[in-house]
Amino acid sequence: MNIFSKIFHKVFSSKKKKSELVMVLDVGSSSVGGALFETNAGGAPNIILSIREPIVLEDKSDFDRFLSLTVKALDSVVDKISKAGFGAPHRVFCVLSSPWYASQTRVITSEKAEPFLFTKKLADVVIADEVNIFDKEYLAKYAHPADKVRTLELKTIKTTLNGYETSNPYNQKTKQFQINIFVSVSPEQVLVKIEEAINKSFHLLEIKFSSFVMASYVVARDVFAHQENFLLIDIGGEVTDTSMVKGNVLRESISFPAGSNFMIRGVAAGMKCTLEEARSLLFLYKDGHAVGEVQKNLKPIVAGLKQGWLQMFQESLANLSNDISIPSRIFLAIDKEFYDFFTDVIKTEQFNQYTLTDSKFEVSHLGTEALNGITTFRAEIPRDPFMILETIYINRFFH
Repeated sequence: MNIFSKIFHKVFSSKKKKSELVMVLDVGSSSVGGALFETNAGGAPNIILSIREPIVLEDKSDFDRFLSLTVKALDSVVDKISKAGFGAPHRVFCVLSSPWYASQTRVITSEKAEPFLFTKKLADVVIADEVNIFDKEYLAKYAHPADKVRTLELKTIKTTLNGYETSNPYNQKTKQFQINIFVSVSPEQVLVKIEEAINKSFHLLEIKFSSFVMASYVVARDVFAHQENFLLIDIGGEVTDTSMVKGNVLRESISFPAGSNFMIRGVAAGMKCTLEEARSLLFLYKDGHAVGEVQKNLKPIVAGLKQGWLQMFQESLANLSNDISIPSRIFLAIDKEFYDFFTDVIKTEQFNQYTLTDSKFEVSHLGTEALNGITTFRAEIPRDPFMILETIYINRFFH
């Protein structure tokens, strides 16, 4: 076989995974995003379409009304994607942010006096029992007893035998094991409404649900591999989620019901104006463009709101730490327009003075600059950081 034959044979006999058209939907608490991308096994996914629709902000947050407004925004995004002319996606992934899901990292431990065989069957049984306990705790705390929940994700993060971490634990003798699992759940009524909205335009497609905390954890862990310890903070419209990663392991997550909309509603109440006017006033103030009486009136209102959010943030860190030192490195997922505002609030807090935090917080935006070069784009489509992050995460499933 000559050199040209060898090259021809190598090129055409190699089995390269075929690219697939995938739709990813980002269901948050202030907006809904959607994107189409072409998978690339082992390489950068190619985003060919990106759309985002705001969720209408109202004075009071009622769950059923909020869900209805969210589904309406989702309807609009999916309809626009279906009419864009790229055809039907092969697969659909839907990434949920709070409050549309609840998650927890749980630790399962067992110890016996005599060595025993650690098997996959044993692991499956103890994990299933732990998930069942979490489901019942979620229903008791957040839902009506008649409601149902669906497990979105169940991932084993780490397994140790006799205190040593192992990637191949099955069929080994041990006296003690510990399994760290991540589990996320969502109310069945929420998932059904999302599925119905998607199926109006794209029929009979299986929809895979994921949580934003898992997507952001995996991407941050891989992109910033030199950072083994960090906090992940996702500030949405209605909820702030804080997750702690220690030794590259997602240890714990906690939420509190205040995000960017907390600020907007607070300004509206303080200035006695509409929500739209309050949003404009808040941006004027944070950008240093408010003057005269407007600036004078806004200053104490915004200062009080910052302090209110900061107090909830401090309480969440206290509940998160459990006598474990809190990492000083923070990766912040937030709409770009609010990044500087909340970064300033986080940096001015004094929590590190009375905990084991070894230095002041260093905040990095988990945005387009941090994720630059990991995806490719068709034409001049919007660079939406949430869609980029979720596309990177989902593309991993096609490796």
